[in-house]
Amino acid sequence: MDSESVLKIILLTTAAGICIPIGGWVASFEQVHSQWLERELRHFIIAFGGGILLGAVTIVLVPEGINNMHDSLWSIPVILSGGLVFFGVERLMGSHNNESPQLMGMILDYIPEAIALGGLMALNPASGPLLALLIGLQNLPEGFNAYRELKQHNKHDNVLLKMTALVVLGPIAGLVGYWFLADHQSLLGAIMLFASGGILYLIFQDIAPQSKLEKHWAPPLGAVLGFCLALFGHLLMATY
Repeated sequence: MDSESVLKIILLTTAAGICIPIGGWVASFEQVHSQWLERELRHFIIAFGGGILLGAVTIVLVPEGINNMHDSLWSIPVILSGGLVFFGVERLMGSHNNESPQLMGMILDYIPEAIALGGLMALNPASGPLLALLIGLQNLPEGFNAYRELKQHNKHDNVLLKMTALVVLGPIAGLVGYWFLADHQSLLGAIMLFASGGILYLIFQDIAPQSKLEKHWAPPLGAVLGFCLALFGHLLMATY
């Protein structure tokens, strides 16, 4: 066991994860121009986060997952199973209004990417810091959206404290990827594809409908911008 690599994984995944409560902290300042924040910025950032999630699926998680599964046709049922499982989870959670699609999408995105970061540190340590930076950039708008979502249904709870507790998921997932999955590429790929199916379901079931705002064009442009940010990260890593 390389203690230096373990320490780097813990530091990088923690740095990426801390962007979740930072995004929530920014969202907590809703008393400043609250009506504008609610109508314009909120819908823009919901769409922006959805664009990032879509970009993470189409540019990172699905291609890497399929590659790790050696282009197997089993990739398709794995993605479908992810969508079906999260459909079932959503049904079990009860009323649509009590769900947290932004939070679920953020966790679904954050955990497999942290696992991938851990595996990458075993195979190509030089690329680890850049991947951690990209994960952190994704977590900022997702943390903003998740805070607004959680605050709506937990008005008297310390939402930021709960979001901060999520940071620990990153180091755990990263170490799992480093210790157990670096030598099991097919399993790592299946985790990425399963998460992709769940994210796609959440985007089109919950996140995209929330981003719509009548007679305004900023939200769909936010989705395009979010997707482009994910593409930029992918291209940057390709030339790293």
